[in-house]
Amino acid sequence: METPLPGRLFFFFFIVGALWASESREVVATVFTLQNKCPYTVWPGTLSGNGAAVLGGGGFELSPNAAVSLTAPPGWSGRFWARTACVFPPSGVSGSCATGDCGGALRCSAGGTPPVTLAEFTLAGGGNGAAKDFYDVSLVDGYNVGMGVQPTPASSGCKYAGCVADLNRRCPAELRVAGMTGETVACRSACEAFGGPEYCCTGEHGSPGTCGPTRYSQLFKAACPTAYSYAYDDATSTFTCSAVSDYLITFCPTADD
Repeated sequence: METPLPGRLFFFFFIVGALWASESREVVATVFTLQNKCPYTVWPGTLSGNGAAVLGGGGFELSPNAAVSLTAPPGWSGRFWARTACVFPPSGVSGSCATGDCGGALRCSAGGTPPVTLAEFTLAGGGNGAAKDFYDVSLVDGYNVGMGVQPTPASSGCKYAGCVADLNRRCPAELRVAGMTGETVACRSACEAFGGPEYCCTGEHGSPGTCGPTRYSQLFKAACPTAYSYAYDDATSTFTCSAVSDYLITFCPTADD
């Protein structure tokens, strides 16, 4: 099951609220540049979490080595992800994707079906009281392609977040999602695969003190140290940046990105 967007964003906003600085500064629009370094076409999906502007129409096709820039207003909050092996008719509806599908639509109005790698943002301004941007790359809903988030310009000093490692190659057999020819196309989270509260951080395990890392989330964390590996993996996975930065989001990044 996909982690519901409202619940995931509620938790993300809770962490953001706890970290907001009291200082104020000028906030301007933010440019997200999405580039595809995968050797295949991806179909990025975008979803706003606060009723703000829909970026990129909700989804589009991105060929290998291509890039698209999207402008977000101050205070925008939402997520980006890659869909793979998609087929869409001219209408853009009733299509399908091997991973990250959003109800068969080219232009998403719902989150991507897990397993899917996510890049999540809450931008400063827009009446939300934040003086900084908050961002992360999340494997809480599993993994389908590598993703990296690089604040720009590099001189901003803000940190890179992402997952460069190919987790499909490292995925335990019990978490693998196989494609049409048997190859691993995605790696499920333990929550999706097994559903237990100790994996999903629910019920009696619904707090940071009662839900710790499992051997599966530790595998994700070892491969991708700056990405969220489970719901309460905050200390090394949520990043902030002054509200003067743009962001480069790379699908299938390399260690040099």
